[in-house]
Amino acid sequence: MTTDEPPRYTGDAGPYPGGDPYADYRTPGPAGFPFTHLPDLADRRLGAGVIAANDEFFAERENLLTPGPAQFDPEAFGHKGKIMDGWETRRRRGTDGDHPFPADEDHDWALIRLGAPGVVHGIIVDTAHFRGNYPRSVSVEGTCVEGSPSPAGLLADEVTWTPLVPRTTIGGHAANGFPVDTGRRFTHLRLNQHPDGGIARLRAHGEVVPDPGWLAALGTFDVVALENGGRVEDASDRFYSSPTHTIQPGRSRKMDDGWETRRRRGTGNDWVRYRLTERSVIRAVEIDTGFLKGNSAGWAALSGRDGESGDWVELLPRTRLQPDTVHRFLPDGAPPVTHVRIDIFPDGGIARLRLHGSLTADGMRRLVARHDELSG
Repeated sequence: MTTDEPPRYTGDAGPYPGGDPYADYRTPGPAGFPFTHLPDLADRRLGAGVIAANDEFFAERENLLTPGPAQFDPEAFGHKGKIMDGWETRRRRGTDGDHPFPADEDHDWALIRLGAPGVVHGIIVDTAHFRGNYPRSVSVEGTCVEGSPSPAGLLADEVTWTPLVPRTTIGGHAANGFPVDTGRRFTHLRLNQHPDGGIARLRAHGEVVPDPGWLAALGTFDVVALENGGRVEDASDRFYSSPTHTIQPGRSRKMDDGWETRRRRGTGNDWVRYRLTERSVIRAVEIDTGFLKGNSAGWAALSGRDGESGDWVELLPRTRLQPDTVHRFLPDGAPPVTHVRIDIFPDGGIARLRLHGSLTADGMRRLVARHDELSG
């Protein structure tokens, strides 16, 4: 195995020994997999959903996309058996007593609508707490169907599904990670477990590829929003929470739903660099410090540049921020930019950054060309 390949886990985990249920959980550790710095396209906050499954006898399919790690209560039982925080199907059986095991092709499936269509670079099939009742193997496929297709429409014969993860043996009570390299845009995934069992969480990390027709109809929109194709390229500090939170939909719901840095001592300041949907002119700015009360940034400044090697120009001078407040600014004569950087002084956090603007003509042309190329 090369250093670029993620670890592979197979086989059962031991029975729950008591105490911390994650003590023997198999995972690459805090660094995660090489693709987890990318946003989760199957994030429910982006509008993702599990729209169908062939079976969910023991545990509901919707649990697959629940934010955060799966929970485990050893005392929780219901009228169908152990209550699990994941998607769990009943045990499959063969055709008769002489053939008690399911056929090789027998499997269970779930259909997932991505919250933001895009290119998938990595998938995690998390079997946390499924120690002896996880699937023996899994496979994942993707398709691109615009609009809001029904489950029957997605399962129609004319819909083409592209393999993202081939049928692969996995481990119980483990984070099973798979790099994906298809270079295609997808709107939906099909998760297959062979032949049956339980999966706690599904994550699909990648790059958002928005619909340029929709953005053109909007005219003015948030050009840094994750759902519109904006992304975080780099940040000075990710100690308490991810800077990607700042471009998630909606308002922050609690303190760790924003970006917060460790406390600085001495000189310097913290910052985040964003890449916009495409080249844009910014007309209005919102810096939200919601739920950050004793730890919000003291001041903030915005700068932008046009292209990878362009010079940084000031969009908003260093400005005092208030805790737990939405701040609104109207930049005067901002030039077209492809990247924006927010500097906070000296440290602290912000909950959301909104950059309302519109694409330039050349920006829209590039966005359309990329969308068409990746959509096949």
